[in-house]
Parts: sequence; C-alpha cells; structure tokens
Amino acid sequence: MEAYIVGICIAVCGNFLISISLNIQKYTHVRQSQRGTRPYYTSRVWWVGVLLMGLGELGNFSAYGFAPASLIAPLGCVSVIASAVISVLFLKETLRASDVLGGALALTGTYFLVTFAPHSSPHVTANMVERSLVSWTFLIYFMFEALLFAILMYLYKCRNVKHIIIMMILVALLASVTVISVKAVSGMITETLRGSHLQLTYPIFYIMFIIMITSCAFQIKFLNEAMKLFDATEIVPINYVFFTASAVVAGILFYEEFYGISLVHVLMFGVGCLLAFTGVFLIARARPRIKMDSVFISMEQMPGKSCTDKVQPQKDDSKYKTLASKLTCSSANTQDEP
Repeated sequence: MEAYIVGICIAVCGNFLISISLNIQKYTHVRQSQRGTRPYYTSRVWWVGVLLMGLGELGNFSAYGFAPASLIAPLGCVSVIASAVISVLFLKETLRASDVLGGALALTGTYFLVTFAPHSSPHVTANMVERSLVSWTFLIYFMFEALLFAILMYLYKCRNVKHIIIMMILVALLASVTVISVKAVSGMITETLRGSHLQLTYPIFYIMFIIMITSCAFQIKFLNEAMKLFDATEIVPINYVFFTASAVVAGILFYEEFYGISLVHVLMFGVGCLLAFTGVFLIARARPRIKMDSVFISMEQMPGKSCTDKVQPQKDDSKYKTLASKLTCSSANTQDEP
C-alpha cells in the first residue's frame, strides 16, 4: 500500500476517534452538571473519552510520518463531520439544513484534497531537516513570521487589541511551527522504525521535539484566551482555515511538497480547501453554546425543578487538526463547567 494512503487512513481514524472522545466528554459534563453529583473527572466514561483522545492524537501524529503535511492537516474536517453526526444521533442535537449542506461540501472538499494533494514528499531525515532549516526560503519565511508575530503581540499585549483575527493569526503562526516540528519528529521516528537509518542519535531530533512541545503549549495558551473572549462558533471555523493554510504553507516552503505538481492539481487542491472551509463554516454557523453555570443558576432559582432544557454539545472541539487544537478544545469545555 502506498505510504500516503496509510497516512490518510491513520489521519481519518484519528480524527474520528477524537470526535467520539470529545462528544463523550461533553456528554459526561452535561450529565454530571444536571445530576449535581461528583466531579466529571471521577467518571469512568470521561476517562474513556480521554483515552480515545490520546489514541486519536497519536494517530494524527503518526500520519505526518507517512503523508505530506498539506494533505494531513485539511483532513481535520473529517472530525467536524463525524462530530456533527454523533451529536445528532446520540446527543439528540437538532439536525439543521446548514449541517447537511456543510457536511456535503466538506466531504466533497475532502475528496478533492485527497485526489489532488501531493501524494509524496521527501523522506524526513535529520540531514534533510538541518538543510531545510538553513535554506534561504525558510529563513526569509521565518523572519517574516517572527516580525509579524512581534507586531501582533505588541498590539495584543501593549495596545490591548483583543480582535479575534489577531488572536487567530497568532495561533496560526504558532501552528506553522508546530506542523514543521511535528512532521520532522514523526518523520524521523518513522525512518528509524523502517530500519533505514537511526535518526534518534542526531541532536536536531531533540531540538525539533522541544520546539514541538513549546509551540503546542503556546497554541493552547492563546486558544484558551480566545475561548474566553469569543464564541466557539466564531473561533472554530476561523482557526480551522488559518491552521490549514499555515500547514500548507509550511509544507510548501519547508518540505517542498508541491515541487513538480502541475498547475491543474494546485488549482483543484485550492478548490478542495475552499469547499472544506465553507463546509466547516456552515456546520459551525450559529451553533448554540449553553454554559453549565446557567443550568445551575436556573436550578438554584427554582428549587425542586429539574433541568429539562436541551443542552447542545459544542462543535468547537471537533475542528482543531493539530495536537494543540484538540487539547485546547477539551480544556475549553472543562473551563465552561462550574
């Protein structure tokens, strides 16, 4: 079987497990808040969701070792579709016309992405990563990113500009570094397991590993801050678009994944991205967000009255395509609970 097909299958399965995990955790939060029993983390069902989350993230990490980053990153829309289906079937959320249309567009976009994305990329070795890090193309790109990041941080921290676009661009800039480092680490591990050459003895492996952990941590930080200021229905589609775009750019400039690809394939890949982006926006559009604290307030105001309102699950958890994004969504759901 072709390596990129293995990567696609692993990524799809990983995103599907993540969507199941996040719906399980949301169900646990809702059940625990309605019953007013022990904390959610004492529930075995919640820990099953955490385990599935870990397996899904491990799958996504492994997929980068088999397929190009520009192919794996957009497949995050699979978790969007799966989460919508699961929430309708098992959490009894209302199925809207925009969900059906968005799902159809996202599936069509996924087909275009899988068909026209680059199906091969250079084997990721320590020597290859070292050469790419000092290439003029990457150095110019990195300096541009660093300058833009510094400007946005000045606006965000010093000028107190809390615009959603500024925050999502900050996350996307970090995501670009994350994608580069994740693919480097995953690719070197894959090469080692294949037995072609031991990569774990090179210092660059551990440097990229530290960069991966650090960039993920800062992504989580900024996404959590964004979740406190803006509604998830705004954050989810914007973050998905920016993350995918940053992953594609990283794949082009650092790993040269589109080298030798025809113009027709590039244009059709762009069409696939546009369809997937539109589908995600439609699914996330006007998605209600009901916090658990409002449930407790209503219960306190009306003693003896059980809460019968239908609590909608959040779709924000299922949209993030990197390790940091998924972890952030889970953290955000937890913060919403009293």
